[in-house]
Amino acid sequence: KKPAFKLLDKAIKWCMKHDLKVIVDLHVLRSHHFNVAESRTLWDEESAQLQFIEFWKDLSSKLKKYPNDMVAYEPMNEAVSDNPEDWNKLINWVISEIRQIEPERTIIMGSNNWQQAWTFPDLRVPENDKNIILSFHIYTPMPLTHWKAPWTNFYRYTGPVQYPGMILDTTDLAGLDQETHEAISNYVKVYDQDVLRHEIMVAVDRANELGLPLYCGEFGSFPSTEIKMRQAWYEDMITIFNENDIAWAHWNWKNDFPLINAETTEPISDLMDILIH
Repeated sequence: KKPAFKLLDKAIKWCMKHDLKVIVDLHVLRSHHFNVAESRTLWDEESAQLQFIEFWKDLSSKLKKYPNDMVAYEPMNEAVSDNPEDWNKLINWVISEIRQIEPERTIIMGSNNWQQAWTFPDLRVPENDKNIILSFHIYTPMPLTHWKAPWTNFYRYTGPVQYPGMILDTTDLAGLDQETHEAISNYVKVYDQDVLRHEIMVAVDRANELGLPLYCGEFGSFPSTEIKMRQAWYEDMITIFNENDIAWAHWNWKNDFPLINAETTEPISDLMDILIH
């Protein structure tokens, strides 16, 4: 435990040295994994919920020394519950506990079901707490941003995708096994900037209603997708973010959704130029 806190302290100090703001995020729990349904016992086990609360009380007491304008907390990444009220109860509980230790700490609050924007109407936000930033993640449309990604339930589909426009052609789905066909056939529709904007506006409208800032904590595209389509998608995303004053963070710098070339470690200028400019 002590070595872990020591490493966390070092990482925060490295960031502050270079004027980088920090979000301390609990990404995966033993009792909850956003991509593993069998590892979501959090919603049924009171002991797991208490452990989660105690963890954040402990972490808050350790990190309260850092300035509020440099360090924020995101209690949990991409909650996934069949009942949105499960997440509402837990996130409001943990925020209330943190508030007893740090009344003014900035807290990042995401919605249920992988923080998708369409679930924002179900999110119950603490009243009169202006030190909250609402957060959503977006990878719409998944067959584009996750084409050939091995952890998806449609990874066996290796046919063409298109963006903008009709992302899939039904003729390209012929011959797929039933599981893959069921997983991907729902995406046979048109996707363009207007469709993305319509999805994101659900979160924008809720943030405006509550008078809270909005932050896209994750977006990106798997590198198997053809670069020109990735460019078009990135340009549309950045346009929508700028239109609505949405802060954002790309997922990620390297590995699964890279912005650098794995072999040369040089930035992928086709994408970086869009994000930076």
